[in-house]
Amino acid sequence: MTKHENLETTLVTGAVQHDYEAKSGAVNVPIYASSTFDQENFDSFGPYDYSRSGNPTRDALEKLIAKLENGTRGFAFASGIGAISASLLTLNVGDHIVVTNEVYGGTYRFITTLLPKYGITHTFADFTDLEAVEAAVQDNTVVLFAETPANPLLGVTDIRGVVAIAKKHGLKTFVDNTFMTPLYQKPLDLGADVVLHSATKFLGGHSEVIAGLAVTKKDDELGKAIYAIQNGMGGILGPHDCFSVIQGIKSLHARLEMSSKNALTIAEFLQQQEDVLEVFYPGLPTHPGYDIHQAQSTSAGAVLSFKLPNRDFTKVFVESMQIPIFAVSLGGVESILSYPVTMSHAAIPQAEREKRGITDGLLRLSVGLEHVEDLITDITQALEKAKTAVTVK
Repeated sequence: MTKHENLETTLVTGAVQHDYEAKSGAVNVPIYASSTFDQENFDSFGPYDYSRSGNPTRDALEKLIAKLENGTRGFAFASGIGAISASLLTLNVGDHIVVTNEVYGGTYRFITTLLPKYGITHTFADFTDLEAVEAAVQDNTVVLFAETPANPLLGVTDIRGVVAIAKKHGLKTFVDNTFMTPLYQKPLDLGADVVLHSATKFLGGHSEVIAGLAVTKKDDELGKAIYAIQNGMGGILGPHDCFSVIQGIKSLHARLEMSSKNALTIAEFLQQQEDVLEVFYPGLPTHPGYDIHQAQSTSAGAVLSFKLPNRDFTKVFVESMQIPIFAVSLGGVESILSYPVTMSHAAIPQAEREKRGITDGLLRLSVGLEHVEDLITDITQALEKAKTAVTVK
């Protein structure tokens, strides 16, 4: 097969370039729906014995995401939080992590309620401020955990800057790359040690699968540790779901390019609306992390957030929207409108949400593949209905 250097080609062809026992010429990776594998020899087993420990379909996905992220080992889990928890459980009793203030609610819940049971402590810090990150480092700190752009206010972390702090103190850097995907951002190339994805989102892309991925760079001990947890705790992704993610990845470039283009148009439109108090999108020059994001990513992506005046206004607006679905999650071909207070960040106590700027008027929009003019028309009529129904002081 002809060698190539372009990521867009690898998205489509990468999963079928692995050697299987029999080459059929199939354009799709086979679904190995088998829990166990027959062994030919008494004294030595083949590469697969039991599907929790390894499965050819999962192997294809894990090798594909490692290739896309320029990593060495990939791991597929039953959910994004499964990938995050397995990576963080490589820490030991007495270890400490520094975590970005702006983090997915499920990650917040895991770090604050479950990690302490394993004797692992944490400190939250503003990862848009490198001085604040370094100030949070303790003698027992082991990992700096970033999410960029972050959920739900699209805060931008300087990955190179955080990596420099980590190297200075002998720490590891973990980066949640869900919003950008390897198409637009490669944290491992910027020095991170682990990159994480909720593959439920853009990688799967069709709101049909729950999946998580982790990729390591050069540290084989870290890769072995993550695999030990994946195999030992059993939170693996099944072969049918692995197949779904592989199929989603094939169309990632076409989907995300269109969605990102639409997102910028909508963000610029929202900035001009008097009842929209603030728009959060790293593709806008007004975004405080714009320059840093431009330096480490090739697109601003397809997710944006915006603040409306209050909860009542927001309720009428949401209930007046016709095209986007109102739901948890993001990254599908359909536009998805979410209310972080009761959805993605409901696990964070109200006082902590408010400290992080997650207010009752905040909405997150994952822009899909609908025609952008239809989306803008829909937003316009919903804003008008909300303005008519609710008096804004």
